[in-house]
Amino acid sequence: MATNENTTTTTTSSGGGMSVREAGKRGGDRVKAKYGSEFYEAIGRKGGEATKSKYGPTFYEEIGAKGGQKLKRTSAAAATTTKSES
Repeated sequence: MATNENTTTTTTSSGGGMSVREAGKRGGDRVKAKYGSEFYEAIGRKGGEATKSKYGPTFYEEIGAKGGQKLKRTSAAAATTTKSES
């Protein structure tokens, strides 16, 4: 998940505010405190099984290959950019 630290939401009625990121973290911490970390494992497993049944196991192979290629291209592009900036 990409994060954008420039995106913030503040409340005007109470005078205080919190970023969207902080609100999400606090919400996640509360869910973890209430249900435990096993809850996240269980919902992740359910989501993975649902995706597998909907798209098939080859879907994971395809997105895994795309992810690996993107990282390699990004690393190569970053190295090229770094060299040209020097």
